[in-house]
Parts: sequence; C-alpha cells; structure tokens
Amino acid sequence: MSLGPSELILNADGSIYHLNLLPGDIAPVIITVGDPDRVAQVSRYFDHIEIRKGKREFLTHTGTLNGKCLTVISTGIGTDNIDIVVNELDALANIDFASRSIKKQFTRLDFIRIGTSGAVQPEISVDSFVLSEFAIGLDGLQYSYKGDRKEEHDLIGDFVAQTDWAPQKARPYLTQSDAVLAEIFASNRIRFGGTVTNTGFYGPQGRALRLPISDTVLLSKWTAFEHHGRRIFNMEMETSGMYLLSNLLGHRAVSLSCILANRSTDTFSNNPDNAIDELIRYTLQKLTACTLKPKL
Repeated sequence: MSLGPSELILNADGSIYHLNLLPGDIAPVIITVGDPDRVAQVSRYFDHIEIRKGKREFLTHTGTLNGKCLTVISTGIGTDNIDIVVNELDALANIDFASRSIKKQFTRLDFIRIGTSGAVQPEISVDSFVLSEFAIGLDGLQYSYKGDRKEEHDLIGDFVAQTDWAPQKARPYLTQSDAVLAEIFASNRIRFGGTVTNTGFYGPQGRALRLPISDTVLLSKWTAFEHHGRRIFNMEMETSGMYLLSNLLGHRAVSLSCILANRSTDTFSNNPDNAIDELIRYTLQKLTACTLKPKL
C-alpha cells in the first residue's frame, strides 16, 4: 500500500518533513536530547561528524566514536515532539520513500535518551543519574495508537487509586525500557527506578506560580506511591512516549536522566552543565564499550 502525500510528508529534496533528514543520514543507534544546544555537547566527543542538519528544534549530528556510528538528535520538549521524532526516524529506517511503501525487511533502531529530570524521593541527590526501568505516561499518547496492550497492568490500577487520579484527566499508562539495552548502562553510578512523564512543566508537575493548581499534594502522592516494591524516582516530559512508540514499532529504548532538582528537598544543582556533561560522557563510554548491532 502506498502512503499518500498527506500521510508521509516529504520536503522538496526528498527528506522527511520535520526532521529534514534523508534515509542515509541516521545511524542505527540514536541518542536523543531535548535541547538543540545539547546536540553539540554530545557530538563534540565524536571522532568524526559526517552529517549536520537541522530544522526548527530538530538538530541532528551523525558521526562515529571509537568505530561506532551514532546519531544524536534534539527532540524539543514533550511527548508531542517525541511522537514526531520517533515516527519520522522509524520512517527513515523502514519506509521506502521512492515507492512510499513499508519495507519488507525491518531495521531496528536503538534509542538512548539523555535528559534532565527532577527527583521525587528525598534520598536521590541532585547531580545523580536515574535510568527509567518503567514510565507512567500521563500524556494520553497511548490511546491514539492500536497495540497489544493485553490487560492493563495492575500497577496502573494502584497508581490511580493511590494518587486519587482525577477521572477527567487522561488515564495513565505503563511503558517499559528495553531490559537488554538498560543492562548496558548498569553500574553503581546509576539508579534504576520508575519515572512519571508529565504533560507540562508547571501545574502538571505541581509547580504553582500565578495560577493555582488543582492538586496541591501531587508530589507527596508520587513520593508515597509503591507497588510491590516499585517506586517513582523522578519525573520529566518525554520518556513514556519514547518507550511506548519504540515498543509498538519494534525498536529498543532506554531513558537516562541527570537529576538537576529534588522536589522533595527543594534543592537544585549548583553546576547543572557539569552534571549533564558527566551523564553524556558516561553514556558514550558505555555505548562504545559494547557492541550494538541492529537486527535486520
């Protein structure tokens, strides 16, 4: 089946609409960052950079480090942007642009998110690293796609009950990291735990400036949440979307967060740039010390 011009949107040069990339521009291992300025913070450690392209908030560098081909791309903030980035990267790998048809041979991509985040547990210090074993999505993205959801995980039922989740909000959903990919980053430098992915930065994360918020004890509910020993460690705005779409499309994904703020202790990093750079170097070291060959 041929995908119509309003479904698969291409630019005049044949590149994918938002990312401005051609199929040969990406590596099978893709590092995602929110901030476009952070792309160069990652790629400065590459041995060579072959591709530099950008459009809007989506900046891409593809190059090599220690013989491994890597792409780093900025996504902007939010699961709405993640929906664009993951779908268009998958299209670059798995759709024939000339015939506008899905390729018979599938190419798997590995997504590694390097992000910033706020902790909700008091024992998680600023400048530490968290790997999201699972994410609770509050964005509703799951309900736009068909997929094998089976029965809803009972963790979500407990989350709804323990947090008195308002019925007028989108129902939360559960997504998981890829266990094999996550194991690459395991060390005593990083914590494994749960993440809440929010729909915004202020009210949805319990911040009140001039607008009053609907749930003034939201943070304490997340801190207290527990399901058979599984707890929420941090919150951010992209992970659930990345995990959801990667799982549905057959890719692998893992999300690493540098904790810049602790909402329980009301503290913030004294040197956020240095902390983020440490996570970048940690991620690249782990990636280039192992073999990640895409399955065709």
